[in-house]
Amino acid sequence: MISAKDFDLNGIYVGRVWRPEIGPALVRLDGGDVVDITNRDCPTMHDLLEGDTPAAAARAAKGAVICGLDDLVASSLAAAKSGDTDALRLLAPPDLQAIKASGVTFAESMVERVIEEQAAGNADLADGIRARVKAVIGDSLSGIKPGSDAAMKVKSVLQDEGLWSQYLEVGIGPDAEVFTKSQPMGSVGYGALVGLHPMSSWNNPEPEIVLAINSKGTIVGATLGNDVNLRDVEGRSALLLGKAKDNNASCAIGPFLRLFDDSFNLDHIRKAELSMRVEGEDGFVLEGHSSMTKISRDPADIVAQTIGRHHQYPDGFFLFLGTMFAPVKDRDAAGQGFTHHGGDVVTITEAQLGSLQNTVRLSTECPEWRFGTAALMRNLVGRGLI
Repeated sequence: MISAKDFDLNGIYVGRVWRPEIGPALVRLDGGDVVDITNRDCPTMHDLLEGDTPAAAARAAKGAVICGLDDLVASSLAAAKSGDTDALRLLAPPDLQAIKASGVTFAESMVERVIEEQAAGNADLADGIRARVKAVIGDSLSGIKPGSDAAMKVKSVLQDEGLWSQYLEVGIGPDAEVFTKSQPMGSVGYGALVGLHPMSSWNNPEPEIVLAINSKGTIVGATLGNDVNLRDVEGRSALLLGKAKDNNASCAIGPFLRLFDDSFNLDHIRKAELSMRVEGEDGFVLEGHSSMTKISRDPADIVAQTIGRHHQYPDGFFLFLGTMFAPVKDRDAAGQGFTHHGGDVVTITEAQLGSLQNTVRLSTECPEWRFGTAALMRNLVGRGLI
């Protein structure tokens, strides 16, 4: 469980909280207190991030303490167990923003994507294919700049070996893979259940940094995310990406968004170190690590490929930056690697961003998503905020 000691006292952390019988509130973390800073000038996270200086505006915003962080965390976890959708709980930080994700941005996860494709989503075949692919690729993809002459030489070698893949195309080719992960307000927050589509039997968590970008294309902050991955579904065909990625409760974001200011900026993200722990009800434990220093595309470049004259986001967007972590530790049978079991608790931690914890269930077992953009607008009008 997170507490005030997990956050930098110099940082400016903002988020969204569901207040019983009220609805979503924009909040700021003040030490161990959670302060409601929702007002007519800034009723949504979108409005805060669209300002000239979001960090300064959030720091200066007046508000009342609604609870302590410890109480909010406990209530969030209890709400996930009870299914109470009107309980006090943490929501994912974005509201009106699109939820986008970039894939195949790390060399290690690139190799695993090739294996998924070669195995056509069959976990039984993965171990043998992994040995063959790594015998050709090895670690040769590390440090290669996408789109460079060196990358094109590697592409030629892999094509000659019959191992070229659409995943390698977006991994070391000039164009980044950017897709829609979730609809606005379709992501879940800290403590909530995170969902797997029932059609999947080979899947894993993906610990990632998530950037917040406003409509002007300015990166204004960062948080943590779990971009749940259905390896068998996407491995069968890349055309199933939308079905694999965008489902009920299929990604988590949080716990809070740390805004960029003099003490925290994109350079800190470029050096971020993520750790992850999966604890199963069967006693299985999986631990992993992901370093942003190993990303093959600079975060600013991925953002520039996402927003510009070619594509506008008038409400801004949150962007998952991809993960190097593709677990291969056997769980159910030798050679099959890892897959989730219902009840797995996934905790993703980064020293400057806190920890994001969620419990895995089927998407059909997670609370249905009912509160969308129209509901938010009606709620804010009813409260006199717009």
